[in-house]
Amino acid sequence: MTLVHLNVRSWCLNTNTDIAIILPSIKQGEDVKTFYQSSKKYPVLWLLHGTLGCYNDYLRRTNIELYATENDLIVVMPSAMNSNYSNWSQVIPPFNMFDYLTEELMPLIYGWFPASDKREDNFICGLSMGARGGASKFGFNYPERFAGVACMSGVPSDIREILKNPNHPMYEREKMTIDQAGGLEKFLNSYENVWDKVADVAKLENPPQFYFCCGTQDGVYPNYLHFKEYAQSVGLKATFDEREGYAHEWRFWELEIQEILKFFGFDKGIVHGQYDPREEVKMEGRLI
Repeated sequence: MTLVHLNVRSWCLNTNTDIAIILPSIKQGEDVKTFYQSSKKYPVLWLLHGTLGCYNDYLRRTNIELYATENDLIVVMPSAMNSNYSNWSQVIPPFNMFDYLTEELMPLIYGWFPASDKREDNFICGLSMGARGGASKFGFNYPERFAGVACMSGVPSDIREILKNPNHPMYEREKMTIDQAGGLEKFLNSYENVWDKVADVAKLENPPQFYFCCGTQDGVYPNYLHFKEYAQSVGLKATFDEREGYAHEWRFWELEIQEILKFFGFDKGIVHGQYDPREEVKMEGRLI
C-alpha cells in the first residue's frame, strides 16, 4: 500500500493545506523497474469529507486504502475545513475551496502523479457536507469532468423551500451561504444553486452516473426523500439507496463506500457490501 501525505501552499486557499493520496502499489512478483517506470495512468476517486472532518477521515474510519489498493485506484482526499466546498471571498484572505479542487488540486494530481485526466477515469464522492456541498456541487457544475458522482447522507438543497422555514436544520447555514454569495438573486445564478442544475444535467446526452444514499434514521433523510422525488420528476438517471436503521454515522458510510466503488465498476475484493477482516490473505501458498 502506498500512502502519500502532502502539505502544500495553496494559492486558491491562501494557506497551507493537507492532502492524503492513496496510490497503486507494486504487486508481489512484479518487476520493480518496470512498475515504477511505466507510463500507465490510473483512475482517480476524489473523496470529500464532511463538516468537522479533514483529509484523513476516511483513512481512520473506513477500509478505503484496502479497497483502492485492490482495484489499482488513486484516491485523493483534500482537507476543506468547514468551507462547504465554496469560495469564501468575503473572508481575509479569501478561501476559495470551490476553485481549489478544479483549478489547483486537479492539475497538481494529474501533473505529479500517474493519474488519468480522462473523464471516464474520474469519479467524485463525499459524505454529509462533502456530498451536499462537495460532490453534488462539482458533479452538477462540471458533469463533463466526472464519469460518476456519489453522495452519502447529503443531497442538493432546495433553497426556496428551506427559506420558507426558519426552523429548518439547514436554514442558518444556507442563509450564510446566500449572504456570502451577495444575496439570493446572485446565489440562484451561481454555482451554489445546485438544485436548479439538476434538470439541466438530466437532459444531457451522456451525464455522469449518479448515486445517492441515506440511512432512514438520519436527520437529513427528509431532505434526501424530497430530492429523490424531485430528481425522478425531472428525469435524472440516478441510483438511490436507503438503509433501514442507520443514522449519520461511519458504520453506514463504510458499507456505502463499498457499494459506491462497485457502482463505479471497482469491485475487486468487495463482496456483498461488507469487508470481512477475518478473511485469509494468501501469498505464494502461505498464510500471512
